[in-house]
Amino acid sequence: MTTNAVFHPEHGHRVPREHTSDATRFLVPLGRLLFVAIFVMSGPNHFKGQMIEHASQAGVPMANLLVPASGVIALVGGLSVLFGFKARWGAWLLVLFLVPVTFMMHKFWTISDPAAAMMQQVMFMKNISMLGAALMIAYFGAGPISIDARR
Repeated sequence: MTTNAVFHPEHGHRVPREHTSDATRFLVPLGRLLFVAIFVMSGPNHFKGQMIEHASQAGVPMANLLVPASGVIALVGGLSVLFGFKARWGAWLLVLFLVPVTFMMHKFWTISDPAAAMMQQVMFMKNISMLGAALMIAYFGAGPISIDARR
């Protein structure tokens, strides 16, 4: 009896055979790259005075300490997921980053200007979407073409 699934050692269960082809294997690392680009690119900005001041004005307590710390969390988590090295831990770091940032920096429900409120709602929903992706990586891991998959 032939099946359309193969055992995937990283996940400990069977996955559809079409997900293991050489061509589609590259979609997962590309997806990881696209997902973490925002964290890797913006992480260093968390050390700049402008970002710290912006967070302080948004009501972030101890912004001069928490904003740079969040930059480290975003950068380390993003690089972990990108290279697929301890990607589940990296994804949890991104969750740790996204939850407070989403609710502290994008409080669209407190803004009276409709255009500004809409922009913050879009940013809020973008972060919620990224939170969903981080949770999936925390569950499934890095996938193929990753340091985790080689071990």
